[in-house]
Amino acid sequence: MTGLICLNKPAGISSFGAVAKVRGITREKKCGHTGTLDPMASGVLPVLLGGATRFLDYLPDSDKAYRAGFQLGTVTDTLDSTGRVLQTRPFSDVSFQALQQAVHAFQGEIEQVPPMYSACHVDGRRLYELARAGKEVERPPRRVVIHKIELLSYDAQNGTGALDVLCSKGTYVRTLIDDIGRRLGCGAMMTALTRTAAMGFSLENCVSLESLQQLRDTGQGFAQVLIPVDRALSAYPAVQVSAAQSRRFSNGGALDRTRVRADRTDGLCRVYSDSGDFLGLGQWTQEALAVKRILVKRD
Repeated sequence: MTGLICLNKPAGISSFGAVAKVRGITREKKCGHTGTLDPMASGVLPVLLGGATRFLDYLPDSDKAYRAGFQLGTVTDTLDSTGRVLQTRPFSDVSFQALQQAVHAFQGEIEQVPPMYSACHVDGRRLYELARAGKEVERPPRRVVIHKIELLSYDAQNGTGALDVLCSKGTYVRTLIDDIGRRLGCGAMMTALTRTAAMGFSLENCVSLESLQQLRDTGQGFAQVLIPVDRALSAYPAVQVSAAQSRRFSNGGALDRTRVRADRTDGLCRVYSDSGDFLGLGQWTQEALAVKRILVKRD
């Protein structure tokens, strides 16, 4: 089996655990994912299977969209509702207008300090390992971009609400919510998180673990939910080559760049046969279109 399954990861399971379940259901030994989601988060998790896993390192960085729930007045060590409560503060004076103003202040390019409970590395160790050992270390801020942030709802009596966020790779939504709470002076924590879009895929493209299991149990197979891996590589320009060039490329041979028709002749590109089949990724050099990754199809 070769391709991509866009999984709607359920909350309460790690991304690694979700991929393990996909591996078990599909019986495909080679599985890998991109864009890790925390256990409490649900939503879009692209899973590559079989020969498609060869392209994991070449998936382009992409913006991601989230829907997040929040609670004002509560601060935790993990910045979300799974953590230990550190402080509770009054929030009754926070109006919808004040909250909306605070939310919109974070649109654009901002600096974020990664949370201690995260997979970021400091001095060779993951931050969450240090946090679990009771240690807190200085973390350099990172620049991220909040392309769009929208306050969807707010219950002023309970201090709860929801946000839609479109952001660059590497953005921590729980840090964003914590920063909004700091700006308001009452603190805030994230209570729920759903990734609604990533890598050009949305929840509408996703399949649940239960649906995958049903496809297996009913003998229908997975063809209807298997997405060609080149859809995830669409950020790279496409090049179509002749039948003879296709055979050479598929066997690992470089192509004379003067004999390849292309609008762009730099960087990486998707290579297709004359019949439109995806062959793999090519790398332009001064002399040739060299093979970067070949798609090896597995039944």
